[in-house]
Amino acid sequence: MVFLPKHIHLAELVLADCGERKLMLATAESCTGGLIAGLLTEIAGSSSVVERGFVTYSNDAKRDLLGVPGDMLADFGAVSEPVARAMAEGALNHSKADISVSVTGIAGPGGGTPMKPIGLVHIACARRGQNMMHEMHRFGDIGRGEVRMATLEAALHLVRRQLGAN
Repeated sequence: MVFLPKHIHLAELVLADCGERKLMLATAESCTGGLIAGLLTEIAGSSSVVERGFVTYSNDAKRDLLGVPGDMLADFGAVSEPVARAMAEGALNHSKADISVSVTGIAGPGGGTPMKPIGLVHIACARRGQNMMHEMHRFGDIGRGEVRMATLEAALHLVRRQLGAN
């Protein structure tokens, strides 16, 4: 995956925002498979902000690495607001980060249902001592790569909003 200049610029803004506040960031990614952490670490000096990234593509990984309760996954499904929130909280609990962002969704081309169509993505951003933020996006069946890149952009914008930078 090649990052566009607009992605690099957005990542630079997030890194600067976190750096100015002396905050470390963790990512918890499912449908993006590490793209967010990959974009952030594409930038020299990102190690002063990026604490770690969790790629939790499977439900087992969400449970094992982030502590997402199995009954929550069973009751709501991996692509849900409660799971996105639990992933973000788990990333904080299992790291030394001050802020985290999580993404879980259906990138396609398969896997969608009428209730959870292709392009449905839940994003959560947690910051120690503050209320968690959540967004649900319905990007539509725009192609797997396009859903993943739209998710990456939305996630970084949410981090900036959580920091009061947007």
